[in-house]
Amino acid sequence: MSNEVREIAGDVVAMMQSQLQSLQNRVKELEAENAKLSAQLSKCCCHKTEKMHNGSDVKCFNSSVASQRKNNGDDKTRKKKASERIPGYNLEIMTHHSKRYVALKVMYFGKRFYGFASEAQMDPTVESEIFKALEKTRLLVGDKKESLYSRCGRTDKGVSAVGQVIALYLRSNLKEADANDQTSGELISGTRTEGEIDYVRVLNRVLPNDIRILGWSPVSIDFNARFSCLAREYTYFFWRGNLNFPDMENAGKKFIGEHDFRNFCKMDAANVHNYRRRVTLFEISSSNMRFEGNQLCVIKVKGSAFLWHQVRCMVAVLFMIGQGVESIAVIDALLDTEKTPRKPQYAMAPEIPLVLQSCDFEDVNFICSSDSGQALRIHLENECQAYQLQSAIFHEALLSCLPLANGAETKFLPYISVKVLLFCLSVLICIAERTLTFSGKSLLNEGTIKKVASHVPLLSRPTEPSYEERCAKLNSRR
Repeated sequence: MSNEVREIAGDVVAMMQSQLQSLQNRVKELEAENAKLSAQLSKCCCHKTEKMHNGSDVKCFNSSVASQRKNNGDDKTRKKKASERIPGYNLEIMTHHSKRYVALKVMYFGKRFYGFASEAQMDPTVESEIFKALEKTRLLVGDKKESLYSRCGRTDKGVSAVGQVIALYLRSNLKEADANDQTSGELISGTRTEGEIDYVRVLNRVLPNDIRILGWSPVSIDFNARFSCLAREYTYFFWRGNLNFPDMENAGKKFIGEHDFRNFCKMDAANVHNYRRRVTLFEISSSNMRFEGNQLCVIKVKGSAFLWHQVRCMVAVLFMIGQGVESIAVIDALLDTEKTPRKPQYAMAPEIPLVLQSCDFEDVNFICSSDSGQALRIHLENECQAYQLQSAIFHEALLSCLPLANGAETKFLPYISVKVLLFCLSVLICIAERTLTFSGKSLLNEGTIKKVASHVPLLSRPTEPSYEERCAKLNSRR
């Protein structure tokens, strides 16, 4: 046995020595190849470097090294990556381009987004998709902070918009001499648009289907999409069902004027200290869309500014009044913060039917070229047809349902509701999608068909902490 062990050990040692010799030879080959490449690099004539604003240089390889790299991989992939490394793609070296301060009018269908603002740390957001498009089209001239970016409304998850407005510096085709009002440097501050980049067309070609730029406008550098806004208008769609329409209209009128809306919002005591807001318009009207005898209605609310979830809270209370489980007087009670300093606990209205309809500004006129406008209309019409096709399929499934047992409810409405969002671009555009109703609640309005069996009056419900109590708690933590 000892001889066999010695033979096995000898074989193992011989094998390891052979592998070691092979590895040593491979190392020598790699060293020779490395020396060859170093010699080629030492002989190359580098292109002139471009100084970046932070003082660092952008170095370019010569054509011989680039061709050698291309041979090592797929030609198409290499060309694509090379095009992405051209000067100007890097945001840090876009300062040599002319720029101008621009306002963009944006629409989006918010169902799949975690709100508009990208600070939510959740993806996708509308804002993150817009900046991806801006980077892809090389329209940015710096990062978000350097571009003086501002947004008008910060819509929440699921909320849509047809009149959102943002402002930021974008790359321009014009030169300083082309502007009406000349400034120093490469900033274009005039109102001339002839020969300018068609921002609508360029961005809409790369944006996802549920986001579109509706128009753009040159604005002055002191413009701020949030603080320059004079008024904002929201619309909220719902099915009329068996709601008491006159009572809802009378109750909605009580919101008009300046009031303390702390009982109609999600309170943020750490950042918001004034809860008085002015509502200039509150209307409820019927649209021309009907389904199985039920009519689609819309609430229009306009004001200078709104609190967090204010519109959805106001609509939720209106639905209770429309169902007949609350009186119109509850609006007065909730607006009287001395008698009702704490907000009763109640659920907000669903987010899908809420739309930021418009944002008003002084001396801002959005423009859109005829070609871009035509392409935009065709796209939105196609989207409408796609949603209506889905609605037709669900409707066919509804008609194919088995008959209900004798004595059971035979009407569709107590069990079925439709979720529809109307987008407007100079004409009313309807986007319809079908869904089932769970526990008498619909995505368009919560329980407007079936009344809640055991409704607890709002003024008898448990309450949230008052603003003063929230502030005291915050101060105790400091």
